[in-house]
Amino acid sequence: MARPEKPRFSRKRRTVIAGVAAISSQVIMPIATYATTKRPTSVGREKMDVDRFVEDCLIANQESDAQAAVREVLAKAVSTPNAVISALGEPENAGLNVLLSSSTLTIFAATWTPQMNLMPHDHLMWANIGIYTGREDNIFWERSADGIKASGAEALFVRDAASLPEDAIHSVTNPLLRFTGGIHIYGGDFFDTTRSQWNPETLEEEPSDGAVIRGIFQRENERLGLGSNS
Repeated sequence: MARPEKPRFSRKRRTVIAGVAAISSQVIMPIATYATTKRPTSVGREKMDVDRFVEDCLIANQESDAQAAVREVLAKAVSTPNAVISALGEPENAGLNVLLSSSTLTIFAATWTPQMNLMPHDHLMWANIGIYTGREDNIFWERSADGIKASGAEALFVRDAASLPEDAIHSVTNPLLRFTGGIHIYGGDFFDTTRSQWNPETLEEEPSDGAVIRGIFQRENERLGLGSNS
């Protein structure tokens, strides 16, 4: 079986996530930092225009390399994180603030409570992730004859934008003692796609979908006595 394509990242900065030191020497291909393009931008000096941002993503999604074009829009947006926070607010709970949900594109702001974890999972569609506050640590996994095994690790910081291929499997941690917020964009209907997640202790494969993910975020808020915006 062919090894899955490694996710590509917009910075060369590398941070090893605890527990994967043995695999940290594997190289994950970085992507070049995106230069300003002629495409109209939704980003202002003080506050991001959310409607314009969504429109720019929809236009970019029509291009021949939709993922790369959408990632360019996302990278431009998170390059001014204060403008994103002004538009979306400071994270106050675990949530999925949906900006667009369609059969071809899903956009939401995912907010993570301090030290929140999400078990290994796949998407079955390409994904772009841009961080506007906090930090997101990823462990990447690949299928093997014995299930899945860890294959790499990467930390995303503020202003970083990442691309994951359709067959990517990753687990996510917010390692900080404060909230993390990122804009997640998927090349399909994230909430109406049946896919997989893996038990964090046994790595046994289980079914997952949008409702399952929403439930995880809701239970995290209940655990901490927080309100929910999922």
